[in-house]
Amino acid sequence: MKKQKYFSQKKDARLKELGKRILAFMNQNSSKIYSYRHISEGIQMYNPRQREEVVQALHVLRIKEKVKEVEKGKYALNLKIEGTVTGVIDFNQAGNAYVKIEGIEDDIFIHSKNVKDALQGDKVLVVTYHYKGRRLEGSVLEVLERSRLEFVGIFEYIKSRDFGFVIGNKKSVNTDIFVPNAKMNGAKDGDKVVVRMRGWRKGEKNPEGEIIEVLGSPGEHETEMHAILAEYNLPCSFPEEIEREAEKIDRSILPEEISRRRDMRGVTTFTIDPKDAKDFDDALSVQKLKNGNWEVGVHIADVSHYVAPNSVIDEEAYKRSTSVYLVDRVIPMLPEALSNDLCSLRPKEEKYTFSAVFELNEKAEIIKQWFGRTVIYSDRRFTYEEAQERIETGKGDFAEEILSLDCLAKIMRKRRLENGAIAFDRSEVRFSLNEKSEPIGVYFKVSKDSNHLIEEFMLLANKKVSEFISLTSKKIPSGKTFIYRIHDTPDPTKIRELRDFVSSFGYTLDVGTSQAFAESLNKLLLDVKGKAEEKMIETLAMRCMSKAVYSVENVGHYGLGFDYYSHFTSPIRRYPDLVAHRLLQHYLDKGESVDKELYETRCKHFSSKERTAMEAERDSIKYMQVKYMEKYVGDTFEGIISGVAEFGFWVEILENGAEGLIKLRDLIDDSYVYDASKHRICGTKKGKTFQLGSSVRIKVLKANLLQRQLDFCLAD
Repeated sequence: MKKQKYFSQKKDARLKELGKRILAFMNQNSSKIYSYRHISEGIQMYNPRQREEVVQALHVLRIKEKVKEVEKGKYALNLKIEGTVTGVIDFNQAGNAYVKIEGIEDDIFIHSKNVKDALQGDKVLVVTYHYKGRRLEGSVLEVLERSRLEFVGIFEYIKSRDFGFVIGNKKSVNTDIFVPNAKMNGAKDGDKVVVRMRGWRKGEKNPEGEIIEVLGSPGEHETEMHAILAEYNLPCSFPEEIEREAEKIDRSILPEEISRRRDMRGVTTFTIDPKDAKDFDDALSVQKLKNGNWEVGVHIADVSHYVAPNSVIDEEAYKRSTSVYLVDRVIPMLPEALSNDLCSLRPKEEKYTFSAVFELNEKAEIIKQWFGRTVIYSDRRFTYEEAQERIETGKGDFAEEILSLDCLAKIMRKRRLENGAIAFDRSEVRFSLNEKSEPIGVYFKVSKDSNHLIEEFMLLANKKVSEFISLTSKKIPSGKTFIYRIHDTPDPTKIRELRDFVSSFGYTLDVGTSQAFAESLNKLLLDVKGKAEEKMIETLAMRCMSKAVYSVENVGHYGLGFDYYSHFTSPIRRYPDLVAHRLLQHYLDKGESVDKELYETRCKHFSSKERTAMEAERDSIKYMQVKYMEKYVGDTFEGIISGVAEFGFWVEILENGAEGLIKLRDLIDDSYVYDASKHRICGTKKGKTFQLGSSVRIKVLKANLLQRQLDFCLAD
């Protein structure tokens, strides 16, 4: 027994010493994954018996959690406390990726050879290191959570082997998915399909999947639009159960319900919306009071009256969180029976609403305010064009009321800009569609006085509801939990870079305080109007801004210049607004503050769904632009450089907003390099430059519908 114990202690000491040598070797490149053979050679252990000892030492290190066996026979340092971080991975077209880490300003770059089996949007464990002692990089150690299991791609059938692969967009799925014969489910070679990933065995190059839906032939309009919905996991329709529940809702306006509300059916009320709008979730009422002031009511569809918390309709609405507006269709948050009928403030109909009613003097100062449930009767439905006509001519029905509201709105807008709101006023691309929903024309939507009128009163309601909850709760130590729409101050580094950049054009920016920056940025945006550098400076200024999100932690809304701001005015299409209605009524009824942590979790869900909707909407615009430009392949256009990268630059065509890429490899007159600090591409021999915002003449080379991408070349 003594001899056995002696040999055991001797072996333990040997393995411990061997473990130190292994760790020293692996620490030379802490991000690398090593095979036991590589480790053995690295510490000069060559023969089979020595290698067996290396395996035993690795086993001990694994038990002590010093190393991790990431695959059979392959090891990495286990740096879960120091040197490893978790985040969400984002791939580019080249197959490389970046991981966004909470609390770290810069994203972590991951080379394509170090992404392991991670896919777009996955939550991953990453080991970080400084590549060659310089920039921070990382390697994926483990996929902690898959963001999705369903992907869109083209099915490629290998007839000779009786299996196939689904080849997706490299941005969304960076590997082909193997599909065995039994899992093809009727798909034919060349079909656009939705594939569900079933697993990814260790050591296998490709994951295995099953085709769950055949979308159709690539390039066809309906195929491509349904592909966009599938890529973002957006539904095409409502489950039958939801539709049935919506149809069952009582449409009656009942006397007992009216008695519980403020009756405003006798006050002049109307809606102003786009000409193609199908749901009207906000209306304005206006009347002049005996004291000369104006009473203006902002009336919002009372969705909370019809949609009960935790009902099947409510659960579906929460899951969607927002309506999605593709170019040729709307994916609504609520079934049509609610969005286009029950909750739509249609003309000549009585409707239940949730309202913010203000008494304003001639200086648009608030004398009194009231919040609560109402019943209204809309006298008229105006389009923006009809309201604009009354503003410009002073003629037509309800012209006096619209002119009065316009006057108050202009005072509020001027005051808001003076108080630090930032005046980005960019035009939006719109398409004229034929009966097949194909683009036959492009135009730009420009905001006019009628648009600003509605905008100012909606902003007023959103702001004052938020203040009402927040400021009245200051007497309560813990405050009242509410959902805010927050927009943080810009990143100081970015605004200093913007200041330095615009100084080369002779402009100044005051970056001393947030307020000073907002004021000087507004002046800059006015100064560059109509000048060659306008687009470039406006683009760079927008990139300085933080993203607006939902949160229970209020930091104010920097872009609007508001200390308190919430979304309240669109509950038909935004779930956070529906929550704001419920919480406001809860607090009006003297309810206790709700669970802050629960509502913050919901806010993160709403922000995520909003981002998804925006990305899907952008993709539908890109698709329509490429579809529209197909007939112009070979034609030349005037454009402006809208983006610059190390592999090329994007040009936006001035007359229709379509954007295409000019690759550096196609510029053969010189050798070009990317100058990130000055947002330009420079020729190393001839000195020719292509700078963000510069004008260029381009020729359309290719319109790729499948990739939703336009390729340009210089017309010269």
